[in-house]
Amino acid sequence: MRDIAVFSGSAHPTLAAEICAHLETPLSPVRVSRFANDCLEVQLQANCRERDVFLVQPLVAPVQEHLVELLLMCDAARGASAARITAVVPHYAYARSDKKDAPRISIGGRLVADLMVAAGADRVLAMTLHSPQVHGFFSVPVDHLHALRELAEHFHGSDLSNTTVVSPDLGNAKEAAAFARLLGVPVAAGAKQRFAGDKVAISSVIGDVAGRDVIVLDDEIAKGSTIIELLERLRDLGARKVRVACTHGLFAAGALKRLSDQPEVEEIVCTNTVPIAPTEDSDNGKLTVLSIAPALAEAMRRIHNGESVSALFEA
Repeated sequence: MRDIAVFSGSAHPTLAAEICAHLETPLSPVRVSRFANDCLEVQLQANCRERDVFLVQPLVAPVQEHLVELLLMCDAARGASAARITAVVPHYAYARSDKKDAPRISIGGRLVADLMVAAGADRVLAMTLHSPQVHGFFSVPVDHLHALRELAEHFHGSDLSNTTVVSPDLGNAKEAAAFARLLGVPVAAGAKQRFAGDKVAISSVIGDVAGRDVIVLDDEIAKGSTIIELLERLRDLGARKVRVACTHGLFAAGALKRLSDQPEVEEIVCTNTVPIAPTEDSDNGKLTVLSIAPALAEAMRRIHNGESVSALFEA
């Protein structure tokens, strides 16, 4: 793949290196420096002229720093006469800001999409956006991947004869239903209401979970408040052992420890769309991290060769 150039920002270089290993292409170096006035400067330290350039940068904490890095990388690649610039954003953090749900509130998901395009991105490769409408915020093509197959392959190795997939809310029910079909099991969903201060309440669970094992599926876990609330409802309804699965394991504010401390939780499964930093919080050996580098690498190869990316999800 001589005409491809892959660069990584500072958000998740390990993932970028793994992607390049699957592509059998080198990860090109990037120099990120800071002026005395605290402004960032980015230099792509490999030839970009008339090459297919991929910039790997999930938007993880500190999100604003990594966003500006990505914008500067796009601008640098455009200024270096890249033939095409694809922003590979495994985790698009601003996807949660997708609607006007309060007076005079910004819609960050759309604004950041505009910034990326203005900076020079010709295409975006993302994974498991928080809501479907975020795809439409971009005025350039978006290849939207999901990790359902990777998660399903992991759970296929265990007994699923008495298992139900549960979505924490109705908004994620469609993804949970697709995941349940891959596993060949029934699906249920929580009726969630969100209040101020990140407080959530799940009044009921729609579907049969009594006496059954449960796989809770969500797109991301940040503080874990929704999952903890769902676990209380599942406990009241007589569910048995619980396994928790998500694409983006952010695990902020001690969420991993709080989840792993729940006695019915046997396993917590996420992918490496975001770096799982070592912390003092113990996961009690319950955390499993799956790699989505092969899927991202294959999507990048198909984009480069002009092949169908959606064919990756065909049965």
